Amino acid sequence: MDRRRALRAGLATLSMLSLVSALPAAAQPANSRTPASTSARPRTAAEARTAAYLESIRQEPARLRDFFRRLPKGGDLHNHLSGAVPTEYLIALAAEDGLCIDEKTMTAVVPPCGPGKRPAADARTDRAFHDALVRAWSMQDFPPGQSGHDHFFDAFGKFGEVTWRHRGKLLSRVADDIVAQNQFYLETLVTPASEEAKHLADQVGWDDDFGRMHRALVADGKLDRLVATARKEADDADAEFRATSHCGTSRPAPGCRLTVRWNAQVSRGSSPERVFTQMELGMRLAERDPRFTAVNLVAPEDWDSSLRNYTLQMRMLDFLHRRYPRAHLTLHAGELWPGLVKPEDLRFHINQAVTIAHAERIGHGVDLVHEDDWQELARTMAARQVAVEVPFTSNAQILGVKGAEHPFTTYRAYGVPIVLATDDPGISRIDISHEYRYAATTYHLGYGDLKDLARASLQYAFLPGRSLWRGNPTRDGYHVVDACRGRFPGNGSPGAACRQLLASSPKAAVQWRQEAGFASFERRFTTHR
Repeated sequence: MDRRRALRAGLATLSMLSLVSALPAAAQPANSRTPASTSARPRTAAEARTAAYLESIRQEPARLRDFFRRLPKGGDLHNHLSGAVPTEYLIALAAEDGLCIDEKTMTAVVPPCGPGKRPAADARTDRAFHDALVRAWSMQDFPPGQSGHDHFFDAFGKFGEVTWRHRGKLLSRVADDIVAQNQFYLETLVTPASEEAKHLADQVGWDDDFGRMHRALVADGKLDRLVATARKEADDADAEFRATSHCGTSRPAPGCRLTVRWNAQVSRGSSPERVFTQMELGMRLAERDPRFTAVNLVAPEDWDSSLRNYTLQMRMLDFLHRRYPRAHLTLHAGELWPGLVKPEDLRFHINQAVTIAHAERIGHGVDLVHEDDWQELARTMAARQVAVEVPFTSNAQILGVKGAEHPFTTYRAYGVPIVLATDDPGISRIDISHEYRYAATTYHLGYGDLKDLARASLQYAFLPGRSLWRGNPTRDGYHVVDACRGRFPGNGSPGAACRQLLASSPKAAVQWRQEAGFASFERRFTTHR
């Protein structure tokens, strides 16, 4: 079939889909599992042409890869900075810093390089050594069919001596990669004032009365000094980033134009006093420094300490949410699967994250259908617009969950917002284009579905200001607010009311950039007829 015939076939398919979606619900097939939103169907001629082009290249891998690389893909809301950097860059930084590699564990350590420890710089000339480091610090060449859980999480400890030293350089590299993927926004996870927070927590000790614990932390300005330390770290990272990326010069790197926010991560496997201290530090930062937006719990959810203290930690967040109501919460929850933990541990994690801890987004959420009364939980998440951050590749590598086993289609059927994310693309050896392509090919998504996923990644971002979209777009579709109606990118300049919205709302401004990206992207297909 030539390109013109394929495009006509694609347009015909889209017309049939539009007819089906227009039928009353009772007339649709009983087993249909369509998302609550109807905006996935093309509404303009440009969208229809682009959708038809996608259908015409489904069996052409090279064209498909190019399509998804060029597709505007919103933002990455679930991104661990240290795990996002390409492994080769971490090895280069280890060499620059004069670090050593413990040859038994392949862990970066400080010099001198005594017996059993080899200079990281050797990787510059010894290809076998370099490739062994890549395999140890990532999922490169990991045997298919085997559980990658331990190897994945162990990688962080192996290169940890590298990453804590260069937050700004890491961000520079990741930001360039994000822009190259045609994204406009990044929320990335770091641990603020990590060592200082541990020392303060150990000094204060644990008190199971959260009020007394809070008062002990803030007494005599202790927590405020910790906040100041974290802000100084952020200042230093910003300066290193700008210097590395040449921001403000005549030749800035692409990452200089990316909108970036930090999310504070908390190690859920730590002692209760350390967890509480990190939580309160992160939430205090989110209310006092606009560069920080949210708190998240990290580390394996299946560790014994994580399981034992899960409900306690949700109660901590409930208490702190009342103290810091403007701080956002996004929580790794439900990153579990049968066989990894006991059945009783699969029954409540997402539910407690939503109903006790007030999570506004859920990371992974893979064990949804194993939770008690999961249908009611899904309905609650849809009603509250609690989005799920879905990194397909890491779910497959860590948990072995993919395809039909993944709850992606279940979340969509219940109208729960979904955003695609990378998690740790450096370790996983993927990018966000791979995740969109996987979604499209595995779940038979059309262009309208993909466009809504990209829009959702900005709609549910923790950026301040009014949205460009009205109401609940996951349920009702993406319809522009009255201020900007009729003056969308590619359809005239924004009027005074729309300009005022874009000037006053960082969220709307980034969303507008993406819509301009869509207009440019769709114009490419006017010649494919």
